[in-house]
Amino acid sequence: MEISVIFPPKARDVRLDLLRGIANWAIFLNHMPNNVVNWITTRNYGFSDGADLFVFISGYTAAFVFGRMMRDHGFVIGATRIWKRVWQLYLAHVVLFVIYVAAVGYVALRFQFDNIIHEFNVAWLVEHPFVTLIYALLLGFKPVNLDVLPLYIVLMALFPFALGIMLRRPNLTLLGSLLLYVAARQFGWNLPAYPEGTWFFNPFCWQFMFCSGAWFALGGGWKLWPLIASRPFVWFGFGYLLFALVMTLAARIEGLRELIPDWLYGAFNPNDKTNLAPFRALHFGVIALLVTRFLPQDWKGLEWRVFAPIIKCGQESLRVFCVGVLLSFVGYFLLAAGSGTIVVQLAISVTGIAMLCGFAYYGEWSKKVDKLIKRPPAPVQMTSPSQAA
Repeated sequence: MEISVIFPPKARDVRLDLLRGIANWAIFLNHMPNNVVNWITTRNYGFSDGADLFVFISGYTAAFVFGRMMRDHGFVIGATRIWKRVWQLYLAHVVLFVIYVAAVGYVALRFQFDNIIHEFNVAWLVEHPFVTLIYALLLGFKPVNLDVLPLYIVLMALFPFALGIMLRRPNLTLLGSLLLYVAARQFGWNLPAYPEGTWFFNPFCWQFMFCSGAWFALGGGWKLWPLIASRPFVWFGFGYLLFALVMTLAARIEGLRELIPDWLYGAFNPNDKTNLAPFRALHFGVIALLVTRFLPQDWKGLEWRVFAPIIKCGQESLRVFCVGVLLSFVGYFLLAAGSGTIVVQLAISVTGIAMLCGFAYYGEWSKKVDKLIKRPPAPVQMTSPSQAA
């Protein structure tokens, strides 16, 4: 196979774990509305949020892990390993779906919280269980907050074909991804959802974020380094982040909204998350390039103990993500059923994050135990009677 890409060093990039952990924490907090703690997440201060970070890093990691595999062992082996991962993701989604729906149903019945059935898009499953279950298994039916994993599954399922081309023609592959993104936005392409509507995360658009991460991993970061290192870009980058901050806060602060012309405010609000608005993709791209410049891989701060729990949540990403989705529903219910004071919001958020960290550390410990059990026992040396004497 003729390879035209540059693979990153084999050493684990802890920055990715740190950022993925931040994304998982942000997704957990943002899924609990009316929670003061989610004001610490990036979605309140710019156009992009934890979902963009999650998808980009997923593409980066997929190219990093499976790109070498496809290069060394061929397309078939690389593709089947990717699809093995897809099967794991699919099983995780099915288990998460069952537990999540059961939790919503239990809360609705046990506490006479009937509105929650409709609020979390579970009512159709109650009224038409068999058909809805079939569409759920086909990823067409999704309760609220269960949209990210199906998107990841679809993107990973098709990734072998994109990766096979990207290893040979990375720039051409990224251009094709960009053209598909533009066409999907122009012609309104999306996958149908059940019983009505379309996917919340349009895979025809969000594939561009995923492929951008893969392209960045396979040498794109090196190609962009002259731009990243240039002073004009730094000024533009921070200027754009400031502009995004103002536009985002204007949607929440009435006084600031009145200072912005309607034509300018309307161009950026509402933020089209479904179809990955261009200004949203640019916002994340600017953040990614600035992080690449100002957060080097060998930064000693990555060894600080304060970052260890976040990094661990990034290393155990799938486990933490699934648990976070469930805990966000529990937190939402507790906030809705209780007093909802700031103290309660803080307590629920901190407890939830602590539980995410607990599951992450348990996941690491469990893997070590599995390796220890599978390791063949050391041979026992028998001592003859004469030696013993």
